[in-house]
Amino acid sequence: MEFIRYASMDPRSIPITVKNQLCQVNYNDERVFINNSSDLKMIYYVTPTYPRPEQVPELTRLAHTLMHVPKIHWIVADDQSLCSKDVADILRRTGLPYTHISSPKPYIYKGTNFPRGVANRRAALSWLQENADEGVLYFGDDDNTIDLQLFDEIRLTKKVSMFPVGLIGDYGVSSPVVKDGKVVGFFDSWPGSRMFAVDMAGFAVNIEFLKPSASMPYIAGHEEDRFLVSLGLKLEDIEPLAANCSKVLVWHTKTVKYKKPTLRVDIKKLDDVTAYKYFVNLLKEISRLGMASISNSNGTKPYITRNRKSYETVAGFN
Repeated sequence: MEFIRYASMDPRSIPITVKNQLCQVNYNDERVFINNSSDLKMIYYVTPTYPRPEQVPELTRLAHTLMHVPKIHWIVADDQSLCSKDVADILRRTGLPYTHISSPKPYIYKGTNFPRGVANRRAALSWLQENADEGVLYFGDDDNTIDLQLFDEIRLTKKVSMFPVGLIGDYGVSSPVVKDGKVVGFFDSWPGSRMFAVDMAGFAVNIEFLKPSASMPYIAGHEEDRFLVSLGLKLEDIEPLAANCSKVLVWHTKTVKYKKPTLRVDIKKLDDVTAYKYFVNLLKEISRLGMASISNSNGTKPYITRNRKSYETVAGFN
């Protein structure tokens, strides 16, 4: 047992890499109620997960969403050293094509502020690069909630598509900002000097654009940005979805109560800036859905980012 042996060692001598294990691959779609048209691109839905009391119920909830999606292959990469019977049972019962991977994070980082899910996503990327030539990659955590419409939209991704993610950070949403049908910046409460300030659930990648250089770093908060940079992505390559990023079709739900933020934005003044009507509609949408309150005098002053620089919302951002 590797973990027992490592427990008695000096942490500095513990190997950083831990061997992944391919638990099971099923290419057969056993759902009799789904029309898997050959014209549809396969969606590879990558879910990193880890053992905890909520793991089984959250995977079960996600499974019952994915079971309604045609032409989808679910890749579940589990942060434990053994192939979990509970995870395997959920996958088998769905009738979906799936890949089950045991992908524990480097043992030396257990108990530290190590970015959760990176080892799992890296394992899934390795499997995809060896086994998939076409289709669309999407990273969906086990605690995400997804509108079925999103699957129809990301299936059309040519390079990289992006869209808003609800219940994120101090703005209530993380989203690209769209002007004249093009992404011109990002609305996210943690810019972090990121070129692409997006959430992991806020983009999809065409497998043909998944270069051999694609990688995801073990740097908390920069996993998405560095991954997209490793693809050679440019701002003009991004395809905005969800009505030009004015609608929320995926939420970063958690099994804890969400504290609704208040954003200090003069929404009436923004209404006059027609070039950013989709962004204004997004702000109205998150207010309507209760993900954030909008006030012209109180709350957090939000910013838009572009090329690692921050700008006051819309003002001076042209």
